Amino acid sequence: MNEPYGPEAPRPISSTSPGTMKMFMGFLTVFIVVQTIGTVLFCLYLHMKMDKMEEVLSLNEDYIFLKKVQKCQRAEGQKSTLLDCEKIIKGFQNIQRKDRPPKEQAKFEMQRADKREPIAVHLAGQQSNKAGSVLEWRETMYGPTNSLISNKEGKLKVKEAGLYYIYSQVSFCTTEVSLAPFTLYIYLHIPKEEDRLLLKGQKTQTSLKTYEEEHLKTLCGLQSIRVGGVFNLREDDMVFVNVTDSTKVRYSHGNTYFGIFKL
Repeated sequence: MNEPYGPEAPRPISSTSPGTMKMFMGFLTVFIVVQTIGTVLFCLYLHMKMDKMEEVLSLNEDYIFLKKVQKCQRAEGQKSTLLDCEKIIKGFQNIQRKDRPPKEQAKFEMQRADKREPIAVHLAGQQSNKAGSVLEWRETMYGPTNSLISNKEGKLKVKEAGLYYIYSQVSFCTTEVSLAPFTLYIYLHIPKEEDRLLLKGQKTQTSLKTYEEEHLKTLCGLQSIRVGGVFNLREDDMVFVNVTDSTKVRYSHGNTYFGIFKL
């Protein structure tokens, strides 16, 4: 018996098995995780590398700066026109101050103040042909001087405010007895204001008498007056010494002097 002819049934389409799909998804997940971790690690490495390079560059700049400081401290560096040594040294000192703790910084400043040149002047009397009773002064070989105290026409001018000890000695000689005492004054001079008396010393004028070849002769009686005291002076204040009669003052070594120093 003949079977009827019919078309051949189509084959079913092959589909991926669930196991294969799971393996693929797992592999993809692992790949993404590894990729993420690798990216993070690379970023960390790059960041560390950049920090290290920045540190190296900073150390290199510090090294160059220290070399400049070292060069400026030598004579050849100070003569160089390419280096601003004053600016470099000042910057180095600022760094030193910032790195110190507050207590150590205060101690350092006190040590610097102690090492600073004392503000003091000691002058000897100088005879002047000018009329007037204000005494004039000159520097001595061993007496201290300082740029913060200037001497002009007998007046000492301070350029820094503070407490000052002011002193003076004047030696005088007279050949006659006088009821009026010889007087030494120290005044504070303020421009456009009346001079203010700070110190005053007085001594009776006496003379010495001697017999020589049966004739009575009167000799000069050398005497001295010394005064001193502490005063609060302002910037640009001036002090000077005045006497009743400048013609009687003796200027030999050590007899007449004027001095001031900051406490």
